[in-house]
Amino acid sequence: MMRKLFKFPGGLHPPQHKEESTKQSLRAAILPKRLVLPLHQHIGEAAKPIVTIGERVLKGQMIAKADGYVSAPVHAPTSGIIHAIDIFPIPHPSGLSAPCIVIDSDGLDEWCQRVPQAEYQYTPPSHLRNLIRNAGIVGLGGAGFPTFIKLNPTPGKVIDTLIINGVECEPYITCDDMLMRERADEIISGAQIMRHALHADHVIIAIEDNKPQALEAMKIATRGTDIEVIAVPTKYPQGGEKQLIWVLTGKECPSDGLPFQIGIVVHNVATAAAVHRAINLGEPLISRIVTVTGSATQQPANLEVLLGTPVNELIEQCGWKDNPDRIIVGGPMMGFALHTPSVPVVKTTNCVIAAAQKDVSPPSPVMPCIRCGECAAACPVSLLPQQMYWHARAKEFDKIQDYKLFDCIECGCCAYVCPSNIPLVHYYRFAKTEIWAQEREKEKANLARQRHEARLARIEREKQEREARAAQKKAAAAEGKASAIAAERQAEVQAAIERAKSRRDQQRGKAEQMWQQGGRYNNEKEKQAEIQAALNRAKEKKELQFTAPKNIENLTPAQLQQIEEAEARRRRLAQATPPPTNNE
Repeated sequence: MMRKLFKFPGGLHPPQHKEESTKQSLRAAILPKRLVLPLHQHIGEAAKPIVTIGERVLKGQMIAKADGYVSAPVHAPTSGIIHAIDIFPIPHPSGLSAPCIVIDSDGLDEWCQRVPQAEYQYTPPSHLRNLIRNAGIVGLGGAGFPTFIKLNPTPGKVIDTLIINGVECEPYITCDDMLMRERADEIISGAQIMRHALHADHVIIAIEDNKPQALEAMKIATRGTDIEVIAVPTKYPQGGEKQLIWVLTGKECPSDGLPFQIGIVVHNVATAAAVHRAINLGEPLISRIVTVTGSATQQPANLEVLLGTPVNELIEQCGWKDNPDRIIVGGPMMGFALHTPSVPVVKTTNCVIAAAQKDVSPPSPVMPCIRCGECAAACPVSLLPQQMYWHARAKEFDKIQDYKLFDCIECGCCAYVCPSNIPLVHYYRFAKTEIWAQEREKEKANLARQRHEARLARIEREKQEREARAAQKKAAAAEGKASAIAAERQAEVQAAIERAKSRRDQQRGKAEQMWQQGGRYNNEKEKQAEIQAALNRAKEKKELQFTAPKNIENLTPAQLQQIEEAEARRRRLAQATPPPTNNE
């Protein structure tokens, strides 16, 4: 059953120039004497060096480890000595330099120990992803996104289809074409490993119909499997991820989303071959196939190149024909001109074009936009390049985002067809860069504000904690003082009780002593004192007996006579009674 194909809007049919570099078979490039390996060859954080200057390393040995989740390690492409870890020029449109590790080859090309993973079918997908990550594999189609992340979709998300991208739509580039022709089995093996990691039901290999030999080789390699090999019409930029998904499935990716959100993952054919070598052979990503072409080369070819090889050495191996007008890395539509040919090959370098003067049209003067609309007709994403151009030129970055600036894949179709020779893509890149810079500044400002708020909150929290500790201390002091007063009072009461008890005990002891002596005084002085006291009391009593009667003025004579007689008897009685003795 033939698969129904869909057609995306816009697109171009520029001259292909692919025949020049496909006349020869793949061959290995000459081992260079010195390799320069940038630590940042992928999307994400740069790798972190784990070797030192002067250290000998082996081929395949990790020399820089991934630093963060979106990162990839770097391995030594050959055996040799670490010459330097410093800043060197890298292949980038800016022409800036970046940290690199430089290895002086010893010519032995001695491998480190390689550990293949036997029977990947019985290996958990998570382990396979770790092996792929440790091998430093990134997207070799030019994006450079770490492969293990694309093999690890969101938990719970079902990936229905895995698409292996062999379209290679940009002119001049033929590295994927030659890889499919000569190493189709490696691509199929890698695709099966990625399918196992994703649990994908369907695998589709898409190839443009201008590569009949590659189509035939891939169909032969997929015999006995359920993998589909689909020929798609030749059209630029058919190799774009979202355009290819639309052509094969009729599904449209969300404007600000990724393919896995609609159950699809796309990988390049070279990435699949690299996964095969990492799992089945235990080899990390240390080389790739590079197309060396252009009118300034005598023998355009596809070479298997060690990463870090200088670009000018590659061109020399294909022979200089003319003085190049410029050297372009990537294709003529989306590539960029190098500031110096001494920069190294990196993981995303798929093509080097040594363009002679006849290949490059002289710069045409930029004229005003005539609003012809050709750019909109050529846009494969159905954007409005003309409106975006005006807003980018006026630096109206808020308005340009309303026209889906970040959906632009920078394919260059709009600039290619512009009759006014306006470098439209440059304006879009400028706008994106400025917006990213503003976002970074905004993010920094937000971060600074959050840090300031956190500092104020910390100061307030510490103040409250200090106040709470002071209150606790004060309460503890007050409680201790009250306890001391209560204890003092208790001690006073206890002392009073003790004194009373002591006095009672003394009195009781004295009474017991008197009781034991039978009521007798054991002290003669006390005895005499008691006797004298008794005599005194008797004397006082006697004297009272002879006291004249009182209040008798109003009595009758008879009563007075009776009183006189009574007093007389009392005196007689007192005289007749003897005084007490000391023996009483």
